[in-house]
Amino acid sequence: MDISQAPVGVFDSGVGGISVLRELVKLMPNENYIYYGDSKNAPYGPKTVEEVRRLTVEHIDFLVERGAKAIVVACNTATSAAIDLLREKYPDMPVVGIEPALKPAVLSKQNARVLVMATPMTIREEKFHHLMQEYEAQAEIYPLACPGLPEFVEAGDLDGEDLKAYLSEKFAPYQGKVDAVVLGCTHYPFVRPVIQELLGSSVAVFDGGAGTARELRRRMRESGILNPSGEKGEISILNSRETAEEIALCEKLLSL
Repeated sequence: MDISQAPVGVFDSGVGGISVLRELVKLMPNENYIYYGDSKNAPYGPKTVEEVRRLTVEHIDFLVERGAKAIVVACNTATSAAIDLLREKYPDMPVVGIEPALKPAVLSKQNARVLVMATPMTIREEKFHHLMQEYEAQAEIYPLACPGLPEFVEAGDLDGEDLKAYLSEKFAPYQGKVDAVVLGCTHYPFVRPVIQELLGSSVAVFDGGAGTARELRRRMRESGILNPSGEKGEISILNSRETAEEIALCEKLLSL
């Protein structure tokens, strides 16, 4: 098979990476995609770095075995833990991760006050600390660990009362005190309307999905593996939970 026809492999700890898949499909609708979500082991945020690294490498290997020509690690936690290792393992393949969209949030307003929502591991990892140090002279940055938030999305709860109560409690110290919020986990864009509602319409909301899609397209163009077809590509969705409900949830999220 011509490598340009091979699928792009997209991996996440669960259903959150569908938010990145949506951006990829929007930007490159003619590409074929194979999405793998590890909902059986979700969430990754509270796990050890070693465990996240092991699971991530195992599932990326699976996507490569399925013929993926490029890889997107559509999970901030997995990117923090394993992206360098994956690039070493697959040096001849575009391997793109995702990180909190801090730069556009910081540049959105002079002396912006930026709330960064992320998993506990993303906030603990050195990668995020380096990112924060890069911009802390230009803005006030408040990291906010949100353990438990991905589970709402995994359960298909995108606007329930329990979700609103959880977020209200998290946001209480920051109400009226932030100019921008960064969604530092790929699950979070699915509850963006609730986040916007609770923080107010004046707060700008940023996530890294579109930037990741653009970076992948750039890397694939450099490698000469973009699909030249003018036809709409195929999307295959797989999940470690292997239930019809899980796949249905993914398809619902993809169509939002």
